[in-house]
Amino acid sequence: MGTPDFSVPALDALHAAGHEIACVYTQPPRPAGRGQKDRESPVHARAASLGLPVRHPVSLKPAEAQADFAALAPEIAVVVAYGLILPRGVLDAPARGCLNIHASLLPRWRGAAPIHRAVMAGDAVTGVCIMQMEEGLDTGPVLLRAATPIGTTDTTGVLHDRLAEMGARLIVEALARLGKLTPEAQPGDGVTYAAKIDKAEAKIDWTRPADEVDRQIRGLSPFPGAWTEIDGERMKILGSERAQGSGAPGEVLDDRLTIACGTGAVRLLRLQRAGKAAQDAAVFLNGRAVPPGKWLA
Repeated sequence: MGTPDFSVPALDALHAAGHEIACVYTQPPRPAGRGQKDRESPVHARAASLGLPVRHPVSLKPAEAQADFAALAPEIAVVVAYGLILPRGVLDAPARGCLNIHASLLPRWRGAAPIHRAVMAGDAVTGVCIMQMEEGLDTGPVLLRAATPIGTTDTTGVLHDRLAEMGARLIVEALARLGKLTPEAQPGDGVTYAAKIDKAEAKIDWTRPADEVDRQIRGLSPFPGAWTEIDGERMKILGSERAQGSGAPGEVLDDRLTIACGTGAVRLLRLQRAGKAAQDAAVFLNGRAVPPGKWLA
């Protein structure tokens, strides 16, 4: 049960490990692209290529949807970024329960956007947990966990791919060791919630300290993308690092796109103009000069 790109490695790993996948559940096709034609989810497309049956109910709350799920007589359900709430009738249907692949070190960052929030908060480490699902929001006991450091230039996109592969490996291990693993209840201390990203968070405020601006840029890359204006043109900033320098907030300090913040400075590493492909800073500057003394708003 999964929907976005993050879920695909787990599907591939389960299939490669020889598990019998009775059915793949995903969210319904949604309008996408310039033509706004219905597009299957990444999981739907991958499952179809593997010849697996796919269901995409709008909701699992109706009794008929729950009965259809229970009729599969599943031994276990693997859930990763599915995007629909599982009602009690679904949680109880698999003989050995529902396992969730969650992209944080629970109980830190329960909820919708754990990768974004870990980067934006300046966490030094994150990871993946295999959790037994309950009706609460990511409250269930943890069977397995694995950690990975967050590098100083890591973006949410980089971590997304790394954690997706970690989760795929971990769920295969969890299923192989099922019945031999001891579920660990999550502690009451250290609980934080990863609220869904609001696009209003994406505008860069250059008066903030450099470390906060840097984390905002990296945490919102590639989606929705932190943004600023250069000569009145809106520009997404998709990569950055801390840099030496100081000046008035938003001031360009050198010819390498070092920008002054409220305190300290950041160097912009990757940019994207509206309707264009993202570019590394050096390539961007070949086509557009942003000299020292200019201001970003």
